Amino acid sequence: MGEIRGDRVPRAAIGTVAMAGIAVMLSIVVFLLKESLPILAHTTLKDMALGMLWYPARDEPSFGMLPLITGSIGVTGLSALMALPVGVGLGIFTAMVCPGKLRELFKPLLEALGFFPSVVLGFLGMVVIAPWMQERLELLSGLNMLNASMLLGVMILPTVASLTDDSLMAVPKDVRDASYALGATRHETIFKVCVPYAWRGIAQACLLGIMRALGETMVVLMAAGGAAIIPESITDPVRPLTSAIAAEMGETPVGSPHYHALFFMGLILLFATMGINFIILWLEGRRRG
Repeated sequence: MGEIRGDRVPRAAIGTVAMAGIAVMLSIVVFLLKESLPILAHTTLKDMALGMLWYPARDEPSFGMLPLITGSIGVTGLSALMALPVGVGLGIFTAMVCPGKLRELFKPLLEALGFFPSVVLGFLGMVVIAPWMQERLELLSGLNMLNASMLLGVMILPTVASLTDDSLMAVPKDVRDASYALGATRHETIFKVCVPYAWRGIAQACLLGIMRALGETMVVLMAAGGAAIIPESITDPVRPLTSAIAAEMGETPVGSPHYHALFFMGLILLFATMGINFIILWLEGRRRG
């Protein structure tokens, strides 16, 4: 009985913290709704979602967000395409192949790279990668979707690799030993036993990487080019939602249609993140079924 009573204080503390977190999230959602929905009095949802022109400061403003949404999807998708396979591969290497002493050095270094400041990466994209791209690829500007995607890929790589490693290390040793006892090779044990066993954790690692790329601001603000157009190639400049919010919010009058439109972009990003979470939950449910 004493142990049960002693558990009440930690349980109450954990419950309080959890409820506080939920309250904060609900407050953020309510605030975003309050500040973003007034834009619908000045334009329609269809015009914003399908509009091609983003000129919010004109006398007759245009709030077409399709180029900005396309920019966010393009940069996030391209960075994920480049970084997720490499990140998962690195996680598999550190967890299943890397020798113990090398892992002790490599794993902390990999995790430390996850804290690399995004503004430094953006600066490198501006002063190093952009001029190199402009010269080597004969482009009008090196600040483009490819530049920003490469930098975002570098940013999310340590997160994906480290969490993949943690998921694979959580696979019980008995499961691996049983696979070897049945005559499976290391390759078969990794890809037919361990990876399927840890797939939920690997999927969550990829999800976290995608969400970080989707919400990143400084890298895309500095390296993506800032052009509110729908790109025709990966070397075209783009203006993702996050960079538009960061670049324009400071000079936008509070309460103006432009102000509410920027908050509506934040609402779009929030719903996009929630949608990715729901997809992962759906996949987990199908796997359990």
